[in-house]
Amino acid sequence: MRASPPVFGVIGWKNSGKTLLVARLVAEFTARGLKVAAVKHAHHSFDIDHEGRDSWRLREAGAREVAVVSPVRWALMTELGGEREPTLAEVLPRLSGSDIVIVEGFKTSDHPKIEVRRLAAPQREPMRERYPGVRAVAADHLVADPLPRFDLNDVAGIAAFISSELGLKT
Repeated sequence: MRASPPVFGVIGWKNSGKTLLVARLVAEFTARGLKVAAVKHAHHSFDIDHEGRDSWRLREAGAREVAVVSPVRWALMTELGGEREPTLAEVLPRLSGSDIVIVEGFKTSDHPKIEVRRLAAPQREPMRERYPGVRAVAADHLVADPLPRFDLNDVAGIAAFISSELGLKT
């Protein structure tokens, strides 16, 4: 059985730039020749199919899992039906074939993370004392923090830091 790929997370308060940094890191690691998986935590209900689509009809009919497969991509949707939300540790084994997993959110999980801080975010207090695994800070302003600090736009530097932390050869 193949070992799980290494995981590194991005956390931050709402509107701090998490998704933008994750997307830029995915592009950076992909450009370095790695196969990248991404996991995003959502705090609300979401759909990847829409009313009237065949996959939507199958879910509405009561299917617990619906896989949609084409020559270009495939997706698996699972309806929880009132069951608890799965943990990151329960989701990761469902991913396969990647060299690294970049996770957005799941701030209470204990994987290594970088905290994103933006002056325009409604909340700016540090997260590292509240949540485990924060190894560095990326910000759009000067921050006083004992952890390694990166400019939010220094994607290459952040990727190099993550590679070093995870022991990746990139």
